Amino acid sequence: MGGGEVGVPLGHGTVAGRVDRVPAPVGQLGVHVRVSLLASAVASAVGNSDLGNVHKVESIPLKVERGAFPLDSRTVSIYRVDPGEPDDAYLAFWRERHLCTLTTLRADGSPHVVPVGVTYDPEARLARVITRTGSAKARHVRLAGDAGARVAVCQVAGGRWATLEGLARVHEDRERVADAERRYAERYGRQPQPNPLRVVIEIELTGALGRG
Repeated sequence: MGGGEVGVPLGHGTVAGRVDRVPAPVGQLGVHVRVSLLASAVASAVGNSDLGNVHKVESIPLKVERGAFPLDSRTVSIYRVDPGEPDDAYLAFWRERHLCTLTTLRADGSPHVVPVGVTYDPEARLARVITRTGSAKARHVRLAGDAGARVAVCQVAGGRWATLEGLARVHEDRERVADAERRYAERYGRQPQPNPLRVVIEIELTGALGRG
């Protein structure tokens, strides 16, 4: 029988159905079992050939510990982090060399996701992305004005991932750009090519989460 299918004894045979995961209240994992009974099987069991489409629905709540759940005999942690005080493992992950993504919003509200290099500065509660002043991501951030644009940066490595969320603003100040270039070189092991049109997108961090 295929994945997600179950067999239920009925009469002189077995009736097939499917097992589907469905949302449940916080703190529970709901397993919704729907077994579609074939008319012929029902008829043989109860002597009524008029039953054509009968469903049996059961909801089985399972307790799940906050922040962890079993998956393939392993324990996987999904957790929120104070972006100003990350634990050692979370910070170390952001010190490794990984390509990241930056998600900004276009004027119509649709997401724009592009690969970028990101540096994480928990002491200042900032993430930084260097880019050209005329890039789409810089334009999208500027749309929000001084209030800042809601953005997220994310990186993935195997089963690990981490996301930083916050309010982004574009800065053209040469000292800020130079600082961002230095941080980029430290993380990625190469100095960015000189570019007089370079700006830095600074993300004032409001949240962080990850899995590892």
